[in-house]
Amino acid sequence: MKYDTLTYEMDDGAAIITLNRPEKMNALTTQMRAEIEVAVTHAGKTARVVVLTGAGRAFCSGQDLGDRANASDLDLERTLRDEYAPMLNAIVACPVPTVAVVNGAAAGAGANLALACDVVIASESAYFLQAFTRIGLIPDAGGTYVLPRTMGMAKAMGAALFAEKITAKQADAWGMIWEAVADDEFDAHWRARVAHLSQGPTQAFAAAKRVIRASWDNDLEQQLASEAAEQGACGKSRDFREGVLAFVEKRKPSFEGR
Repeated sequence: MKYDTLTYEMDDGAAIITLNRPEKMNALTTQMRAEIEVAVTHAGKTARVVVLTGAGRAFCSGQDLGDRANASDLDLERTLRDEYAPMLNAIVACPVPTVAVVNGAAAGAGANLALACDVVIASESAYFLQAFTRIGLIPDAGGTYVLPRTMGMAKAMGAALFAEKITAKQADAWGMIWEAVADDEFDAHWRARVAHLSQGPTQAFAAAKRVIRASWDNDLEQQLASEAAEQGACGKSRDFREGVLAFVEKRKPSFEGR
């Protein structure tokens, strides 16, 4: 498929989706949201890991408000329900690992787009900003869901109310993201992380995603049962047999993703 607001490339099992409106700091439009949904859904069926990143100096600056004179005419409820929710649900439901490679500013809905991914890797010069109250809004695009679950209630509330920049290092220290990486090491580092996932036990990764996400709604007994069922399925996979054989033979496993 041809995309107008992003680029899509395959690299050894990894689908790399790059938001490609650098002149607008990759601000989200109706078309971009639709293209992200389509691209992630397609990648989930054809790749072993999905990467979401941004072109230029930003990851994503959030909603493109366009002409400020018309900003008050936006139907935000419809936009969130009909455009943001399908895009975010596609990311969360993606059966393979999703990695946000945050190369610069991630603001507003752009921050929460990144946080919807399974793993967030940010350059140390990047930052996250819940900018919503600066223009009289509340955090959206899943921000009110993911922030308390990653940062804790106190940090999430402060991020929402004060709308201050959170540096990548702070985000790392607070548990908001997986890691912050020095700028001069960033490109090589995230590519190595993605290669690890693209060459790993894809079925086990998918099962881990399902079980961990389900834990918010389960009690311990339900979670133990879920673990047992998923582990039973993983134990029948070719990758499990290869992993055990590689362990016994003291070599690196060669996972097929099945």
